[in-house]
Amino acid sequence: MNATYSILIADDHPLFRNALLQSIQMAFTHTRLLEADSLHTLVRLLNQEEEIDLVLLDLKMPGTNGMSGLIQLRAEYPDLPIVVISASEESAIVSQVKHYGAFGFIPKSSDMKTLIAALRQVLEGAPYFPEEMLNNGHAFDDVSERIASLTPQQYKVLNMLSDGLLNKQIAHELHVSEATIKAHLTAIFRKLDVKNRTQAVILLQEHHS
Repeated sequence: MNATYSILIADDHPLFRNALLQSIQMAFTHTRLLEADSLHTLVRLLNQEEEIDLVLLDLKMPGTNGMSGLIQLRAEYPDLPIVVISASEESAIVSQVKHYGAFGFIPKSSDMKTLIAALRQVLEGAPYFPEEMLNNGHAFDDVSERIASLTPQQYKVLNMLSDGLLNKQIAHELHVSEATIKAHLTAIFRKLDVKNRTQAVILLQEHHS
């Protein structure tokens, strides 16, 4: 494969990140590799770089927990191919990753041959999900379904709520009015079937645990 690719590896474990980097370098000689150890660094690199062909994303690293990083990236960079590489290999996790818009899922337990074959497949434009790991028809519990019904902006508001921000602060961060935030909260409470901010935050934390 002679094409030049830019791949961004986002994982906070230096040993795994380095092993992945070396494996890709051996298999894809004309590949430019970038590294990020947090969601903040990942977003900064995405904003700096003109073109990234693929992001390899760990589900748990600073700035993200569970599906929150994937959902945020999908909302902000809708055309960016994202493949999750995770030690969480339960079928429900794989199905959620697919539902939230990832282009693939590679288990961290994969051997070199499987890893390289999966990367070749996604770089050639075909998604990769291990069939034996997909939980067909039973991917979500009720909480996940409700969280998934939120729009990207509503999800962002909910996460800021979870960080303890007030309506005024959220409005300032998102460059909208307080009235807009109140409207978002009303919609969030309705979709999550909760009555107040505290219940919404608890639900989100349960989803991420």
